[in-house]
Amino acid sequence: MASYVEFDRCNLIPVSLISLRACQSRCPSSSSSKTLVLTRLSCSNLRLRLSFYGPRGIFRVHRGISVNHNRIIKAVVSAEPDRPDEGATKEEVDRGYNLLKEDSVSERQQKASQLRKRIVFGLGIGISVGGVVLAGGWVFTVAMAAAVFVGAREYFELVRSRGISAGMTPPPRYVSRVCSVICALMPILTLYFGHIDVSVTSAAFVVAMALLLQRGNPRFAQLSSAMFGLFYCGYLPCFWVMLRCGLAAPALNTRLGEAWPLLLGGPTQWTVGLVATLISISSIIAADTYAFIGGKAFGRTPLTNISPKKTWEGAIAGLGGCIATSVLLSRILCWPTSLLSAIAFGLLNFFGSLFGDLTESMIKRDAGVKDSGSLIPGHGGILDRADSYIFTGALAYSFVKTFLPLYGV
Repeated sequence: MASYVEFDRCNLIPVSLISLRACQSRCPSSSSSKTLVLTRLSCSNLRLRLSFYGPRGIFRVHRGISVNHNRIIKAVVSAEPDRPDEGATKEEVDRGYNLLKEDSVSERQQKASQLRKRIVFGLGIGISVGGVVLAGGWVFTVAMAAAVFVGAREYFELVRSRGISAGMTPPPRYVSRVCSVICALMPILTLYFGHIDVSVTSAAFVVAMALLLQRGNPRFAQLSSAMFGLFYCGYLPCFWVMLRCGLAAPALNTRLGEAWPLLLGGPTQWTVGLVATLISISSIIAADTYAFIGGKAFGRTPLTNISPKKTWEGAIAGLGGCIATSVLLSRILCWPTSLLSAIAFGLLNFFGSLFGDLTESMIKRDAGVKDSGSLIPGHGGILDRADSYIFTGALAYSFVKTFLPLYGV
């Protein structure tokens, strides 16, 4: 009787099989698969040696037997005499396991190095963002415009990737570049004019005309992907400018502002916009942190197919951490004064961050990539770090502007 072993990706594992004859063949069900056909004999001794390397996978064996494995490099089948050489077999197995241990140690060192990079660059980004938020004004707006430009470039590169462009026609490169520049100008125009409508309307008109007047046959997919890029990468980040710089009412109850040095702006620096921005950003960080810890410790139920690693348990932990951080900072900074408003603010921040994260995960999944870019070592691209903030600014600004009387002072 013959057994079919289909393999593609594995780690180094030496195997000795007695009384088996191995030969290469094609799997009846898939001509592109690599298959070993193993046939039992009574008087011959063959040693099957498989060397594997790479990410984890599954052996699929005839009759439904599954064995964990990683990427295969080579498969060598060598014949032996009828009496097996136990010493040589043991030596080979020991050598294989030593190599496996070395690979495991190397993998752990690589993960530790990656973690160190994430921590170092994460702290650097956190300190830089904190300084920019405290500065406010044109410093905050120009920094936002720079981040928006890089994020827009990453978005249009994702749209042009093989996974997405296979099912649609991406915008021409010159249109993508123009859209990236327009997205970067939107935060600056928002601060200058005090509102967003003019920049968005003008940008949409310019891009639509450029696409309709291009040579060849314009496609609706080009227009829709370009318009979504303007909305996702340009329009939504402008609400952070409106939140930080537009809500200039003083946070009268914030005691920290009373002792703030004049060199750094004095008490007038602490506005409702600054306090709301700090609480919103801190709540998002807490939501991501608690969701990661909760998912690692208790995660069992998948949240959605878009991001298989996210679980309901992690989401609940993130929700609790986000609301707790919002309430705690509202007590420290004395804004908003209502406990119910602080809870609602934390709730909005959580759902905004979760929706933004899932949206970017969907784009990357369709593009067939893990990260949107490689600008930040250990973190990926700008979109990988800012996805949780894209929708949250609009929700936070609308909540403070619409539902908090006197801006919650």
